[in-house]
Amino acid sequence: MQDIECALDLMRRLPPSQIEDNLAGVIDIVPDLTEELLSSVDQPLKIVHDSESKRDYLICDYNRDGDSFRSPWSNKFDPPLHDGQTPSGELRDLEIKLNEAFDIYRDLYYEGGVSSVYCWNLEGNNFAACILIKKTQDHSKQGQPMKGTWDSVHVLEVEIPKKGTARYKLTSTVMLTIDTNEPGTTGSVSLAGSLNRQEEKSAPIDQPNSHVVNIGSLVEAMEIKLRQTLETIYFGKTKDISNELRQAVPVSVLKQRHDMTKQLTSQLKT
Repeated sequence: MQDIECALDLMRRLPPSQIEDNLAGVIDIVPDLTEELLSSVDQPLKIVHDSESKRDYLICDYNRDGDSFRSPWSNKFDPPLHDGQTPSGELRDLEIKLNEAFDIYRDLYYEGGVSSVYCWNLEGNNFAACILIKKTQDHSKQGQPMKGTWDSVHVLEVEIPKKGTARYKLTSTVMLTIDTNEPGTTGSVSLAGSLNRQEEKSAPIDQPNSHVVNIGSLVEAMEIKLRQTLETIYFGKTKDISNELRQAVPVSVLKQRHDMTKQLTSQLKT
């Protein structure tokens, strides 16, 4: 097994709530794999401020060039980088439209948070895009013992095999963290993890904003699917495990309910 495969396998087995510290520790052990690890391991998104456009944006490996990060609003790097990689003029226009569209999407679905979209050129007319969304909710300031973070990373590869048609390859990752702290009652509870899914779809591009519509609908459908899966994994499974460990009501009461249900069922059949 290659070193990078071993490192990624180790990352999958470490606590997801400490992914940044875990990644830094693995990089210290194998510094030669720094670039590969940074591009392969999804980390919680960070928010920075664009002083020129006066707007916040998200940073990740997809808008990084060296130690600088490109803003989707001003298209400039911070710290300044004169020869940084930027999308072509036509692709930059699409990037602006996607940022505007997902800014509305974020407000409708998340009622807050920050979103950013980055595009870069591939061979020919092909291109790639990364859609980032982050929402942090802290109810501890309102006297409630709960806070959580949702990070979405959607990476799209768009191929245009023939005129009028595009092939979209979507890889989506959602990272969810939920913490509660209520001393004297439930104590501290922490849930953290990530979910990854892929999907491919072909769609026509016969309108000026076809890419915006196609990408938007694809990401929307994927996020709905991921949220439903997370709800089942995080909350449904957690409840099932808790019930297996300790019943909320005595076993004798459960048996009495089961017998009553069985008796009623048999009477209805007769």
